[in-house]
Amino acid sequence: MKTIGLIGGMSWESSIEYYRIINEAVREQMGGLHSAPIVMHSVEFEDIRALQDKGEWAELTNIMADMARGLKWAGADFILICTNTMHIMADDVQRRAGIDVLHIADATGLEIRRAGLKKVGLLGTRFTMEKDFYTGRLKDGFGIEAIIPEEAERQEVHDIIFKELCAGVIRPESKARLKEIIAGLSSRGAEGIILGCTEIPLIIGQGDVPLPVFDTTRIHAMAAVGRAMPQAG
Repeated sequence: MKTIGLIGGMSWESSIEYYRIINEAVREQMGGLHSAPIVMHSVEFEDIRALQDKGEWAELTNIMADMARGLKWAGADFILICTNTMHIMADDVQRRAGIDVLHIADATGLEIRRAGLKKVGLLGTRFTMEKDFYTGRLKDGFGIEAIIPEEAERQEVHDIIFKELCAGVIRPESKARLKEIIAGLSSRGAEGIILGCTEIPLIIGQGDVPLPVFDTTRIHAMAAVGRAMPQAG
């Protein structure tokens, strides 16, 4: 098997899910005591969050590229950044570190295309919803239109992610509010919903939403398994 490199800790609540999903899938596919060869660099998220809030994306790119180079040195064959938001700099990290970065929006776009959908709602941090690195990649690479909530709703989603989910807090009233926001996206023509923050699947799942839900944590992790398996070449 290929060795998977994970840049995690953003937050560690979702990084746990990456590790679990990847290893469960490898055991299911290969049997016995098989597990995935993984190397991880887990960050101090408070430092990353502070730089995000200040808009210090160039410095964050330097940090991500340094970590990717370290994972390459440690034996990783390819890299996953275990968060949607930090794919803002994924292409630069790949170029500067000289190692493939498995892009979460590409993995998600493939799943949406397989489902035959053309218009989806996107939930995530304000960075993910408002910057073009995600919606533009889906449009240009897969012909998928991703719509986002209204501005006040975007702030609500952002706050639920950082003030609650990243701290391991699950509140029923926040779940209910996210479901209301999803219903609004549906009323605007969304055929499915991208859970475009790796923490959102901790509170919302397919059983909570009548539309098809695309869990980016699981999609990304399973794409890594597909890349790492021996038959992948």
